[in-house]
Amino acid sequence: MQIKKIEAFPLEYLESNDNFSTRYVVVVRAEASDGTVGWGECIALFREAAASVTALIRHGLADEVTGRDAYETQACWEAMRDRAWWYGNVGGIAAFAISAIDMALWDLKGKLTKQTLSQMLGGALTDRLPACASSHPKASTVDGMAEELAGHIAAGYQLVKVGFGKKGEANLGVDEDRDVAFVRTVRAAIGEKAGFIVDVGAKCRWDIPRAVSTARKMAQYNLTWIEDPFHPDNLDAYQHLRAAVPEMRVAFGERFFNLHDYKRLLDARAADVILVDPGRAEGVTGMSRIIQLAAQYNVALDAHSWSSAINTAASVHLSLCAPRRTIFELKPTPSSMHHELVRNPVAQVDGWISAPEGYGIGADVIEETVHRHTVVF
Repeated sequence: MQIKKIEAFPLEYLESNDNFSTRYVVVVRAEASDGTVGWGECIALFREAAASVTALIRHGLADEVTGRDAYETQACWEAMRDRAWWYGNVGGIAAFAISAIDMALWDLKGKLTKQTLSQMLGGALTDRLPACASSHPKASTVDGMAEELAGHIAAGYQLVKVGFGKKGEANLGVDEDRDVAFVRTVRAAIGEKAGFIVDVGAKCRWDIPRAVSTARKMAQYNLTWIEDPFHPDNLDAYQHLRAAVPEMRVAFGERFFNLHDYKRLLDARAADVILVDPGRAEGVTGMSRIIQLAAQYNVALDAHSWSSAINTAASVHLSLCAPRRTIFELKPTPSSMHHELVRNPVAQVDGWISAPEGYGIGADVIEETVHRHTVVF
């Protein structure tokens, strides 16, 4: 069975979970010679990135896999990485393009062989994951944000995650006293048993003294972990934080792109949890390799998927197959790329996440929605 056609669709949408910011993903449609279709996605995020990824797929990487055996996902992945040797097989835009095509080819192969992605990866090690509401609070006051997050727990989520330094009026990550008061107030609102993650993020740019001081004060409120307080290349800072506040787990890695990046992170013993998803880490093939490497280092994994329902579906399967899986994050507010793109969006049920039913990654994509959100560059 041959790969007949690879198509790229850059999609533009307003993200209701991020102050209605304009965001972009690139969706790939892979069609076999018998008409079977597989879908993949990358998290381009910005307009210029989506345009670049689309160009790489349409004018290079698609040609590299078209006509190849649809069952040979590994060979296709290697061929794409070889093609990108000059412009990005160390990460970045090329990694996004490879991710989207590779995911689509795994989905296609699953449909052709009548297997789920979990089955193709060797079998799930569990059938469900704790559901985490991954949110950017909309309220402007500490009490208002705490009430909002408590609502997610009341709706069934087992954990809440809060992004600092985001758009809107929350203004988190700026003032240490207010940040600590926020954590204290949220913990009181959600109760002692609920999980609670603070994602400091790229825009806060904490230095080591700020991160250590804040982490020590927040640790008494039983955070599940603190995420991304430093630039991802500042491995020394992460090592310092882990040593200074050993009771606080540290997670990062969402801006890494391939196995080499994650090996460097793991060798440095800089994280308790790594953040990785197939929409940027060179697809299902890339992420599955990273999962096995992390297991060798006894480091936990969180599938940092916060884009469309396609990447979410693939990420659930990969997480279920991971020896050191942790939780699974979902957007708590309905989003067009999650709830309108597929007929069967992943949802939490009684606080748990399971893989969608269906062969391949299991996402039942609505092509009309794809075309409605496609932009022309």
